Amino acid sequence: MSQKLPVLYLARHGETAWSLSGQHTGRTDLPLTEKGRENALRLRERLKDFKFAMVLASPLQRAKVTCELAGFGAQAQVDSNLYEWDYGEYEGRRTVDIRKERPDWQLFRDGCPGGETLAQVSARADQVVARVRGNGGDVLIFSSAHILRILTARWLGMDATAAACLMLSTASLSILTYEHDLAHPAILLWNDVSHVH
Repeated sequence: MSQKLPVLYLARHGETAWSLSGQHTGRTDLPLTEKGRENALRLRERLKDFKFAMVLASPLQRAKVTCELAGFGAQAQVDSNLYEWDYGEYEGRRTVDIRKERPDWQLFRDGCPGGETLAQVSARADQVVARVRGNGGDVLIFSSAHILRILTARWLGMDATAAACLMLSTASLSILTYEHDLAHPAILLWNDVSHVH
């Protein structure tokens, strides 16, 4: 009889004013919009029958409030490694505007002046992956898009630059697990928003 392999559930926070406008939101602690709160409640319905050995959340209110509205606030542990990327001088700016100054700019290749490097964010993601894998049971994480994308690349054993290929919508649910055994990490479900429509 094969053992049950642990599963990692990733929930991106609900909509904020800046996620709606496409502005890079790193450490700016924005609240959820009304729609963001509604979609977090829909995550609650989606996850109501699940039990988790551990629930982790970013310290930022957009993740913590999504976690609370989804019904896991009492169980959640805040993990500072789940902070979104510090975008430095590009905080609050849109990619389209940055590219007017730097036409070839790519976040996952070039990073942000005055902010964290990709290597620094990747190192934080690696710490979360190690914590989750050391837990041994199913885990639910609430955080922001870029850190979750990098965490996924690192879960898979890929370079953090591979995160550029993974899109994440607000209030989405993704599932990471293993194929066959613990030596083969895999994506089971990605960027599912069926519960918010």
